[in-house]
Amino acid sequence: MWTENSQGNRVKRANSSRKRLGETRWPMAISESREIEKFDRCAKTYNELMDASVRFSGEDWRYFAEYKITCLKRFGYGKTTRVLDFGCGTGNLTSLLCDHFGEVAGIDPACESLARAREVASRATFWSHPDMAPDSHFDVSVLAGVLHHVPLADRVCVVKQAMSKLRVNGRIVVFEHNPMNPLTRIAVEKCQFDDDAVLLRPSEVRSVLLSAGCSDIRQDYIVFFPKCLAWFRSLELHLRWLPVGAQTLTTAILNQNSPMIS
Repeated sequence: MWTENSQGNRVKRANSSRKRLGETRWPMAISESREIEKFDRCAKTYNELMDASVRFSGEDWRYFAEYKITCLKRFGYGKTTRVLDFGCGTGNLTSLLCDHFGEVAGIDPACESLARAREVASRATFWSHPDMAPDSHFDVSVLAGVLHHVPLADRVCVVKQAMSKLRVNGRIVVFEHNPMNPLTRIAVEKCQFDDDAVLLRPSEVRSVLLSAGCSDIRQDYIVFFPKCLAWFRSLELHLRWLPVGAQTLTTAILNQNSPMIS
């Protein structure tokens, strides 16, 4: 079967014979959610809204997106890596992924956000439904600030969907806000599109991945210092055990013995 990328080119979809846990489509609660309408309304002003919410940090949206790229590159990923931005939104992270990695794709149910993503990341392939993307294809599935917008009952299903797109030994990478950091809570309160976000405690992120059948789960704390304390940022790798980082980085590997594969 074939689909189209952002440039209108036909791209072959890979079919997987592996059986997966969970559904392949967006959960009903997401497809009918007000979250989609909200993000579509905010698509054109997303960057401005985000910058306003994190202004006290001295940084803008690009700093936090580039920080995620740095985290991914620490795993040894490079120009041959296939990366899926699962819940890509307006494509800020997707566009930077295209600068550093090989094949890049994005999935998001919000049509206006996806249209914006196609503009800023023209090299990437985009889909509006998980079932349009090939299974067992990507080296990395990234969920950056996605789960706190997903209804509680659907979070495990969404992680299963992201895992289903990975090849064996592929990695799921989940970036989430850390509610244990008071400045993170302030940023979320100031952010218009986070008005009804339900933040996940670090233990809840691990629990969602475990319930989804993930194995080899690892969690680090990241993003510790605002721009005014930037000279301390070289210490952050040594602080990843400290539960006051503004965000969490949680990963898991899809290995041959994973219950996601049968």
